[in-house]
Amino acid sequence: MTVIAGRYRLLDVLAEGATGTVWRALDETLVREVALKEFRAPAGLPADEVPLLYARLERGARAAARISHPSVATVHGVATEDGRPWVVMELIRGLTLAETLEAGGPLAPPEAAHVGAEVVAALRAAREAGVHHRGVNPGHVLLANDGRVVVTGFGTGFDTGSRTGFGTGSRTGISAPPPEGEPDAAEEARSLGALLDAATGGRPGPLTPVIDRLLGRDPESALTVDQAETELRQIAPKATPRTTGSTRAQSPVPRNGDGDGEGPGARASAARSAGTPPPRRSARPRRGPVLTAGLVGVLLITGALTYHLVRDGEPGAGPGPGGVTSTAPAGPGSTDPGNGSATPPR
Repeated sequence: MTVIAGRYRLLDVLAEGATGTVWRALDETLVREVALKEFRAPAGLPADEVPLLYARLERGARAAARISHPSVATVHGVATEDGRPWVVMELIRGLTLAETLEAGGPLAPPEAAHVGAEVVAALRAAREAGVHHRGVNPGHVLLANDGRVVVTGFGTGFDTGSRTGFGTGSRTGISAPPPEGEPDAAEEARSLGALLDAATGGRPGPLTPVIDRLLGRDPESALTVDQAETELRQIAPKATPRTTGSTRAQSPVPRNGDGDGEGPGARASAARSAGTPPPRRSARPRRGPVLTAGLVGVLLITGALTYHLVRDGEPGAGPGPGGVTSTAPAGPGSTDPGNGSATPPR
């Protein structure tokens, strides 16, 4: 649980090599996890050259901190402990391209083209910041869990990337610091060509002409990395466009309000947002008026019956007990209570 520079608490080792260690650390000031790169002078280096080496590494790390691009691992700064530089970097979770190839085999050419195009974008952003990579290999390319393709190793001499953050890719931990100076265009192109060839396992398919021209196998039509990016973008799979509000408004919606919970009101709203008049409602039986008419009829009939009952109950209102007039034929033996004769039907 050592704290470096009074701020970075070491948590665990992510990678280790002859010239240093990569730690997962907690930045206690900003309360975030970072990758902390500890440098150690190689064994056998003369004592008077150690400060020069550390100064060179620190200078390279500070230069790399000027790069700002999604495809470049961000360098937050440099801390010093016991005279040694510790580079504070973005902690990226994922696998290196080297680990991905080892675990799953070669990439399909379109996927390799996508990786290559993102690498070129990272190299260009670094170049614009005055920083140059001395040769990107599969250990320098991190396929992050968030979908990014991230190039590491600018100015630090590290191969990076692992399942937990920064690791080795090449399984050797930390490489020696790269030589300073700007690589020439041919060297950069050969590095990209070798990366694409390794990513496809030597079966590049549609990438064959690009790789051949990057590697100098076709000198008459050699490519720079920036020229190669255009061709790589054409081979890489196209990104699926996001569904926007206007697209959703124009898409079919369920007629019965099922599925997405959209009913007639949602259909009308969607139509308005698309700039078209809302659909007219289909004619349906109007239950309210029908029920009202039925109730009125029942009330009228009830009223009529009540009227007749009251009327027939009055004296002289009509024959029959209680004033009720029967319309049914009299049965056998029915007699008039007055004279005993049969009562004729009315």
